[in-house]
Amino acid sequence: MEQKKNSKNTGRKPKTDPAIFRYSISLNSVDNARLLKLYEQSGMRTKAHFITHRIFGEPFKVIKIDKGAVDYYTRLTSFYAQYRAIGVNYNQVVKALNSNFSEQKALAYLYKLEKATIELVKLNHDIIELTRDFELKWLQI
Repeated sequence: MEQKKNSKNTGRKPKTDPAIFRYSISLNSVDNARLLKLYEQSGMRTKAHFITHRIFGEPFKVIKIDKGAVDYYTRLTSFYAQYRAIGVNYNQVVKALNSNFSEQKALAYLYKLEKATIELVKLNHDIIELTRDFELKWLQI
């Protein structure tokens, strides 16, 4: 039996430009905690790649996901959908009042509807103000 040497086809293929130069730095506990926090926020898999990207200024994104902000905006979006539904219903009610009631009765109901609409507008202004406060306080926009 003839045995062939497969030494060239086994193992990992060598890199064209291997990283063979190593550097060592010493950090105090505060700087180390800061480095680890930035590393975790970056989402990168290895610290070496993270540090290399930071040193050479290659762009990377640090994305912080604030659960409270996500929940707030999710609820705000659903509230906006409800607000639009109220607008559609408002139009339907006005058409129904004008077509099914006398002018005096329709005006009386429209007056009540106008009061409810004013309350909704006030509520909407409060929501906008709360959103602005939330953005200033928590999102730092």
